[in-house]
Amino acid sequence: MGVAALAPPRAKSGGVEGELHIAVIGTGGAAMAAALKAAELGAYVTVIERGTIGGTCVNTGCVPSKIMIRAAHIAHLRRKSPFDGGIAATTPAINHGKLLTQQQARVDELRHAKYEGILDTSANIRLLRGEASFKNDRSLAVRLAEGGECVVTFDHCLIATGASPSLPPIAGLKDTPYWTSTEALASDTIPERLAVIGSSVVAVELAQAFARLGSRVTILARNTLFFREDPAIGEAITAAFGIEGIEVLNQTQASQVVYADGEFILTTCHGEVRADKLLIATGRVPNTRGLDLEAARVAANARGAIVIDKGMRTSTPRIYAAGDCTDQPQFVYVAAAAGTRAAINMTGGDATLDLTAMPAVVFTDPQIATVGVSEAQAHRDGIETDSRLLTLDNVPRALANFDTRGFIKLVVEARSGRLIGVQAVAPEAGELIQTAVLAIRNRMTVQELADQLFPYLTMVEGLKLAAQTFTKNVKQLSCCAG
Repeated sequence: MGVAALAPPRAKSGGVEGELHIAVIGTGGAAMAAALKAAELGAYVTVIERGTIGGTCVNTGCVPSKIMIRAAHIAHLRRKSPFDGGIAATTPAINHGKLLTQQQARVDELRHAKYEGILDTSANIRLLRGEASFKNDRSLAVRLAEGGECVVTFDHCLIATGASPSLPPIAGLKDTPYWTSTEALASDTIPERLAVIGSSVVAVELAQAFARLGSRVTILARNTLFFREDPAIGEAITAAFGIEGIEVLNQTQASQVVYADGEFILTTCHGEVRADKLLIATGRVPNTRGLDLEAARVAANARGAIVIDKGMRTSTPRIYAAGDCTDQPQFVYVAAAAGTRAAINMTGGDATLDLTAMPAVVFTDPQIATVGVSEAQAHRDGIETDSRLLTLDNVPRALANFDTRGFIKLVVEARSGRLIGVQAVAPEAGELIQTAVLAIRNRMTVQELADQLFPYLTMVEGLKLAAQTFTKNVKQLSCCAG
């Protein structure tokens, strides 16, 4: 069978062929944002997808994981809360099969509303189901899902193929029925014993969720939890996990994995770990193999991540990239912002993406939220700092909740007093971090932050209190002192 050349798309509404044709590989956050923006700006777009429409976030990442985490949080509160003395605790009866059905229904709903339905009704966007690879810097070969191949020529192309779970080099692992986050989130049962290999976001979020739904969880951390962050973060989460019975084995690596008689046996430097299920959560690798980047002279780093500039341009003119397949931070909101800016640039604009005030949230309980730089990062950059760490027993909202786990830490440039970093471990820390983002973005000093009006009783008031500690002893203030 020959390879057909696919003509540039016509508007679904019956319009004429566009002068500018953009190809987008993928349908996740970056791809959809780019396709919609490019169409809005007058381009005609061909979107190519080899798998499920919507990418990782809606299908197997952010959305299902946050639903599961919330369900686990409800189960935990029914079992144990600071108010058990006055509200009788109960042991919840958990039907994980029904929880999974509820979770998947919401995933399907959002995928249709935010991805499939939009593609169906966007006049200037054509969806092509198949797997794309570059023929050169002006065309793609697409192996169609329905059979056969075609060639898509383009004026510009955006690569937005995302990333997939990576596997550590552990002897025997590939021969076992291990889980990645994809399988863990799709499981309709809760294992009695769960071992988790990993020390960052996915590992800790799912570890706590499974523990709260009934698993006995052991985490194997090669270093410590969140070892790349401020040390206080890992210490606080490890302590919180210990209270919940989650075992964290720091400085522990598995050298071999065996699966026999329905049981995983992990050989580690500190003895054997046995479990019914094994979750591998050691990071993600870009989905760039198979794209034949070399044919288009698109440069990638040693991990396979596409190297881009602040305008999402690759090493090849006319070809852009955005999202988790690049060397950008792997967050869906970064991907979407990058996709939008790439579309602007592919249609003649000049947009950039500034990540100096990029928030990050980990949905454990307590949550972890950060923005800007830590003290260690600032020192590596030659910045002299001043900092304060406020424990939550100084925050009235936390006291009223009878939950003072965690802290808020502010990092300030010593010379100017300007706020340059915030790290928080607190219930709902993700809800307070955007205020810190805006403060850093607007180059506020810590005194200017301290002088702002914050509503009482809220967790975000903790930012004001932390700012006040640079000049005052907050323990000596009245409860809502300005």
